[in-house]
Amino acid sequence: MHLGATEASAATRRHTLVAGLEDRPGVLNRVVSMFRRRAFNIVSLNVGRTHEPGLSRLTVTVEADDHRARLLAANLRKLVEVLYVEDVTEAGAVVRDMALIKVEAPAEQRAELLRVCEVFRARVVDLTEGSLVLEATGDPAKIDGLLAVLRPFGITEMVQSGAMAMTRGASREAEKLGSLTAAA
Repeated sequence: MHLGATEASAATRRHTLVAGLEDRPGVLNRVVSMFRRRAFNIVSLNVGRTHEPGLSRLTVTVEADDHRARLLAANLRKLVEVLYVEDVTEAGAVVRDMALIKVEAPAEQRAELLRVCEVFRARVVDLTEGSLVLEATGDPAKIDGLLAVLRPFGITEMVQSGAMAMTRGASREAEKLGSLTAAA
């Protein structure tokens, strides 16, 4: 059955995938190239080290329908350096972004800016004569809300990380890695 344009776009939503990768040069390039070859637009990408030596953790957010998200996860699993893949979109997961935001902060506006920080639970991480740098952590909607409130003050610079995600409850990462080493 072919979906019409309206139906297809209605089925598209954000999917968050978490993958364990070997921590070696070129692995991230292979993963991102696979996304490019299959015409996936990456909404958010975050990769970093884990508590396990030699293991990096990738969190990627894509716009896709459920079928294409399953295909993407299956294609990721085919890459030799990918140790596990989990779609945490439906799982109970904690998903957070971080933003650093530099705002104009003349002395007469600082008190008001600090109140805004308090409301959004943002931290001041740097303060100079004419500006301050805020660190905000939360879901993308919270960060977007903070940016909307800060725009009238004058945002001079901003950077936002990609999403990081972790499922709630007992960790299954050791279980996933254990089954891989047992199979080898």
